[in-house]
Amino acid sequence: MSITTVTTDSESPRFRLEALDPRTRVLSATALVIAVVALNSPAALCLALAGALALAAAAHRSLAGLGRRLLHIEGFLLVLLVLLPLTTPGTPLIAVGPLAASSEGLMLALTLALRIAVCVTAVFALLGSLDPVRLGAALGRLGLPARLVQLLLFVSRYSTIFRTEARRLVEAMRARGFTGRPGLHSLRSYGNLAGMLLVRALERAERVDAAMRCRGFSGRLPLSESGGWGRGDALFGAAVAGAALLLLAADRLA
Repeated sequence: MSITTVTTDSESPRFRLEALDPRTRVLSATALVIAVVALNSPAALCLALAGALALAAAAHRSLAGLGRRLLHIEGFLLVLLVLLPLTTPGTPLIAVGPLAASSEGLMLALTLALRIAVCVTAVFALLGSLDPVRLGAALGRLGLPARLVQLLLFVSRYSTIFRTEARRLVEAMRARGFTGRPGLHSLRSYGNLAGMLLVRALERAERVDAAMRCRGFSGRLPLSESGGWGRGDALFGAAVAGAALLLLAADRLA
């Protein structure tokens, strides 16, 4: 979906999701997540998943990237999804010795998995292409506390630097013959690695703080300007609100 129209002699107007104001995308993703969390019917959740996938396709988001993110999150909750049918009382569906999987627990696990899939897909479609600077600026203009916005911006900027520094330290250890075998020596080496990484992080933080103060930093980071609200933002917001209400109505009727 796109919002700003592009017209040529040979093609009709079309919409681009990237033309939306970042604040519109943040608010739309939040509204969709809140609506999806309130859904209980698997049919309504399947409808929401189909809509989220359509939104991701319209936003030209990579389905392979979406699959990797879903695999990471669902894999993290795999134990919970397996235990829910075994720990939720109800009508036994499968029994193996003293263990019995209830149909209510299986339905609860399916509902949870669908909720997670819909929320991740919607957020990925709407916010996946926003860089941290634009996202932080949008959150700041929406009234999020300034310190949280600054924390987001600093983490997004310096997490890559710390990973690079950790990789350099690990490569230096391997160059000196470190193999990471199980044992007390390896544990001591990993402890020294963590301590050295912390020391270097503190040293870099002090240098960055001094550099920022030399450039007149007063405790607040300037936020980048956005294009402002437009007609497309209003139309997209109304469409998202209508879709959320439609899903809630479908869930009540199911």
